[in-house]
Amino acid sequence: MTTAQILSLRQYRDELIAHSHDHPQLVFALRGRLDFEVEGLGARLDRQGLIVVPAGAHHTCGSINGSHCLVLDVPGEHWLSEQLGAHADASRRLLDRPGAVGLDSRQQQLVDWLAASPMDDPLITRQGAVLLLASLNPQAAPIAPSTRLPYAAFDAHIDQHAAYPLQVADLARLAGLSTARLHARFASEAGMTPMDYIRQQRLLKARRLLVETRLPVGEVAAQVGYGSQSAFSAAVMRAFGCTPLALRREAGDNGQ
Repeated sequence: MTTAQILSLRQYRDELIAHSHDHPQLVFALRGRLDFEVEGLGARLDRQGLIVVPAGAHHTCGSINGSHCLVLDVPGEHWLSEQLGAHADASRRLLDRPGAVGLDSRQQQLVDWLAASPMDDPLITRQGAVLLLASLNPQAAPIAPSTRLPYAAFDAHIDQHAAYPLQVADLARLAGLSTARLHARFASEAGMTPMDYIRQQRLLKARRLLVETRLPVGEVAAQVGYGSQSAFSAAVMRAFGCTPLALRREAGDNGQ
């Protein structure tokens, strides 16, 4: 496995995948819900969670409505020892236990940042993988979906209504909270405001449309709620470090 293959963006659909591989793998949710089974243990993966797949573990996965994930394929024992040093033993223990693990807001921010970074940059993929693994060692905890905000419901609502004005009150109704309480929960769980989250999800949808379709940039902008193409281009530049057309060309150059 080459360094450039350590981190990758993947989209899972309703076709069931069933296989195993000789290296450990971590699957981080970005958007959508993914049903997973590892060595007979079932789990449902959505935002602010990950699935651990140990080396050689048989696993199946599929997503009825589609799921976008960041996948970390750990190269092997030598790489762990060389790259993580004193953290290697804790990472081995994590990678040997199949199943679901929860992320805190800072870990999810790191996942989101890496997902928006160029996957063909060896430095980013190597150092990003090291940071992700090191961040998981002291703080990993079982997922407790009932205690977290309903991010999957938020994502579905934002995706469906991205072209129209969206209000924080929309998300508050989905969560069964007041807008003030929703702001407080977002600050503690996600490290951002609800409106920042709406903006982030709109731009992630824009990135998918730019990469996966040939829609004109102006049409993409309209589909994610931007009335001005120049404002949309500026937002994409802030989020991803390049213009919409450059993002599309980069994806084409990488064979996506």
